[in-house]
Amino acid sequence: QVRLVESGGGSVQAGGSLKLSCAYSGGNFARDGIAWYRQAPGQDREGVAFIGRTWNTAYSDSVKGRFTILRDNGENTASLQMNSLKGDDTAMYYCAAGWKEGRWSRPDNFDAWGQGTQVTVSS
Repeated sequence: QVRLVESGGGSVQAGGSLKLSCAYSGGNFARDGIAWYRQAPGQDREGVAFIGRTWNTAYSDSVKGRFTILRDNGENTASLQMNSLKGDDTAMYYCAAGWKEGRWSRPDNFDAWGQGTQVTVSS
């Protein structure tokens, strides 16, 4: 069973940067698709970035050009580099895996979720 552990969240001022990490165990990381989602209080969970087994990437319009998703198949980790952070980026960020194919922006297409890491951006 896939287990995911996120780290790297914290508080930062607007315009700053943070890097989130996701440690993956219990599955075949190299063959899995990995996504980062976020959820702000009172809002639905939103997919922000995805990286497939062939290193193809996709981003939501809200983070395109500011966030970068990477994977390290040797370390079984995925990361999300977040630059030019804004107040709207404040949310709990989750790593998702166990991709069942289909649209990466649909949470139902992932079987495994981490516990989340909080990102708070102050202006």
